[in-house]
Amino acid sequence: MVDIDDLGVFIPGAHHGFRFVPETRPRVFIAYVHEDLEAANRLYAGLLEGGARPWIDKKKLLPGQNWPRAIETAIGTSDFFIPCFSTNAVSRRGVFNAELRYALECANRIPLDQIFIIPTRLDECVVPQQIRSRIHCVDLFPDWHVGLSTILKTIHQQVSKREYKRPA
Repeated sequence: MVDIDDLGVFIPGAHHGFRFVPETRPRVFIAYVHEDLEAANRLYAGLLEGGARPWIDKKKLLPGQNWPRAIETAIGTSDFFIPCFSTNAVSRRGVFNAELRYALECANRIPLDQIFIIPTRLDECVVPQQIRSRIHCVDLFPDWHVGLSTILKTIHQQVSKREYKRPA
């Protein structure tokens, strides 16, 4: 068996050659600030357990990899983008905001009835006006499990809807 990271697996055929089995779980990019790494890792684990393919820098970036390019590619090829807003995230400048801006650009290229960005609050913070005025947020507090369940339900409903609309 040969696993091609995030694309699928080549499995030896019954008689000869290989058969390719594509990876079909939805790709989900998780954006967060360093101070929220523990919550981001918890979200990663929950999404993975819930049938998604989460992407987080600490688990996916390789040593020596051009990280700005890798992150941009990961966002651009993701099915969903989850920015983790918190009191830490909304008060800082940096990579989190750059990732969010790029995700907003990517969202402009998909049909209006499809969900791409799923804003998530980790605590009682104020989400930036540009986001909260256009996109509904999900809270992972006070009940983490309810919030995670809502995120997974959204992802799976959107994937089913997209597959239904796919031409035969």
